[in-house]
Amino acid sequence: MVQAQDKPTSVFHSIDWWTILLYLILLSLGWVSVIGASYSYDNTDVLDFAARSGKQLAWIGCSLVLALVLLLTDDRLFDTFTNVIYVAMMGLLFITPLLATNIKGSYSWISLGPVNIQPAEFAKCATALALARFMGSYNFSIDDRKKFMQALAIVFPPIVLIFMQRETGSALVYLSLMLVFYREGMSGSVLFVAIAAVVYFVVGLKYDETFMPYSTTSVGTFCVLVLIWMFCLALLRIYDRSDRNFRHLLFYGLLAISVGYAIQFFFKDVQIGWVLLALCVYTAIYLILNGLRTHSNKILLIGMFAIGSLAMSYSTSYVLNNVLQPHQQLRVKVLLGLEQDLNGAGYNVHQSEIAIGSGGFTGKGFLNGTQTKLKYVPEQDTDFIFCTVGEEHGFIGCTIVLLLFLALILRLIYVAERQTSKSGRIYGYCVLSIFLFHLFINVGMVMGITPVIGIPLPFFSYGGSSLWGFTMLLFIFLRIDAGRNKFRN
Repeated sequence: MVQAQDKPTSVFHSIDWWTILLYLILLSLGWVSVIGASYSYDNTDVLDFAARSGKQLAWIGCSLVLALVLLLTDDRLFDTFTNVIYVAMMGLLFITPLLATNIKGSYSWISLGPVNIQPAEFAKCATALALARFMGSYNFSIDDRKKFMQALAIVFPPIVLIFMQRETGSALVYLSLMLVFYREGMSGSVLFVAIAAVVYFVVGLKYDETFMPYSTTSVGTFCVLVLIWMFCLALLRIYDRSDRNFRHLLFYGLLAISVGYAIQFFFKDVQIGWVLLALCVYTAIYLILNGLRTHSNKILLIGMFAIGSLAMSYSTSYVLNNVLQPHQQLRVKVLLGLEQDLNGAGYNVHQSEIAIGSGGFTGKGFLNGTQTKLKYVPEQDTDFIFCTVGEEHGFIGCTIVLLLFLALILRLIYVAERQTSKSGRIYGYCVLSIFLFHLFINVGMVMGITPVIGIPLPFFSYGGSSLWGFTMLLFIFLRIDAGRNKFRN
């Protein structure tokens, strides 16, 4: 006797409606914020398609249609055509600079009649799908170095291609996918190396012009070199079972620093920076030789970390002055407090901080913001739209918006963890990593705590490409989730 199969369940019965509810709330609040940021007393009709609020409403409508289409699409098609979509999108990114017009120094926008499309926003979805498909295969292991490098080879092409379009912010978004690697078992040491590199860069530049007592060695150089030595000791403590190497480097390190500073006090030509550099070089050589002698890959890698750290510390100034564009250099210096430039690179952030601060606890009320209405904040309806929330709705409004985003992030984690397929879980973490990066950087740059790199706030910032891109990311995941328990022939 043949057992009857269960009748297929409609996608609308298995969809995660809580996530959709959060999406609709954020979408609505985003439109209200666009109205507040772009409102003009010359045209008070917020539904006029000639105004930004009217255009955004049209794009919201298109996003809802797109969401519905994605929900009605068989989720198996995403897996079947992933590679085709990825290759096609990489090809589009490659030719974008050839087709794009120069918009504020960026060659990332393709004009299609009255509409400008930014392919970089849609490439996020293609990259996430390709990465999920590859890492979700049965023979993939994060510990397999070859497989790991192949996975990285999926992430880095869009970064390079978008950099070629002079869209630094959009390119850096893809680095958020490293969180996915970490979730799938990548060693935490990789994240540690990335954090260490940021610390070297910030500390080295921040205190480069401040000098140690009785020395011409800068505080930045002193701190970075000491950190390199201390980081190596910490890694040894974690990964080396024997305390002999740790005690050896600790003793001679403290001795070198103490003697070096004492000698410098009496002999002005001797700089503590030289002593610390020699200490770090000795530490690196000692670890590498010890690792080769004992066949310990962990000790060898710590030695390589020391070499890389030294290279990073002494290349900071070169990267700042020769790799970054002049406007990017100025933004970094303004962020670190090295320059004020309130009328130039720091103007946006300064005016944004004024707008948020003027909102106080409860805000000035809808359409009552003076900073936004008088257009003091550039890009106030795109990258800096969060300042509109702060000015009009105050601390309470900002808190509500951030709590809604937090609820969305937590919900995405919950939905990702309940996936029955590895690829579904990985794609879910790709989505939440991208959302989290956009949220943290955008809100951070509006408040002056992260660099201004020009990325939108999901569902809030004016523009169709970003809105559609975020909608595609989210609803493809919801469709995959809806089919997680579906019977497969």
